Amino acid sequence: MDSLWQRNDTAMTGFILLGLTNDPVLRIILFTIILVIYLMTICGNLGTNILIRISSQLHHPMYFLLSHLAIVDVGYSSSVTPNMLVNFLVETNTISYPGCAIQLGSAVFFGSVECILLAAMAYDRFIAICDPLLYSTKMSTQVCVQLLIVAYIGGFFNASSFIISFHLLHFCGPHRVNHFYCDFAPLVELSCSDISIPAVVPSFTSGSIIVVTVTVIAVSYIYILITILRMHSTEGRHKAFSTCTSHLTAVTLSYGTITFIYVMPKSSYSTDQNKVVSVFYMVVIPMLNPLIYSLRNNEIKGALKRELARKIFS
Repeated sequence: MDSLWQRNDTAMTGFILLGLTNDPVLRIILFTIILVIYLMTICGNLGTNILIRISSQLHHPMYFLLSHLAIVDVGYSSSVTPNMLVNFLVETNTISYPGCAIQLGSAVFFGSVECILLAAMAYDRFIAICDPLLYSTKMSTQVCVQLLIVAYIGGFFNASSFIISFHLLHFCGPHRVNHFYCDFAPLVELSCSDISIPAVVPSFTSGSIIVVTVTVIAVSYIYILITILRMHSTEGRHKAFSTCTSHLTAVTLSYGTITFIYVMPKSSYSTDQNKVVSVFYMVVIPMLNPLIYSLRNNEIKGALKRELARKIFS
């Protein structure tokens, strides 16, 4: 009976998100900066997606996956940023129990899909450089769709494990989440029930996705590096490497922050540092991805110039 009362009390009162800072001046500054970043994220990723879809020169597997990465980046940033912006403007930012579950699930879903898509894009580069003669067969439309299905199903199952584990937790109060969104770790810290299973299951599912995707990316780039080093033409090496630099940059940024948040010992960094890294991972990187792929990709820059010229002179 007590457990039911605790669950009902949580459902009624929800949680209080403590956010990034209590300094009123700093909150206004951060609100302005993050709002600009969010608007750039929306415009950049939707613009990239539209450009890929309307430009026939970009109808290739790599850009097909990139277009979905752009959609996922919008969803990932949108899962936390609007609520974070509200947190800067109100004295106490509350979120309901269902709202907290939805925010947690959506953040985990889009984050998981992004990891799997980055691995799929590494596999695409591996086939393009190491087995170019069979590229059209091994990266056909059907294969791309299958990779997308795997990505979205993987994200769904990982998010489901977090949501189910969240509902298994009991909260006695205070319901003050020391973060700017409903992250799982600070929620576990608030729980007054046994957390052995609710904490282990999400760690296993998310850890499995990270290990598998990192393995795919690492193995793909080892073979890519070996293939590039075996090339006799300097121009061929440069061209092959240039097709990977954008993806390598995105992978380095994403997995660098993942390593900091989930792999480093908890005693080596503070909660405030974790918040800052989370902002970079969930807010800044989704904005940077379209810039990385557009500024370092000649095909995208060429397609953008052609589409702009056609609009201007039509």
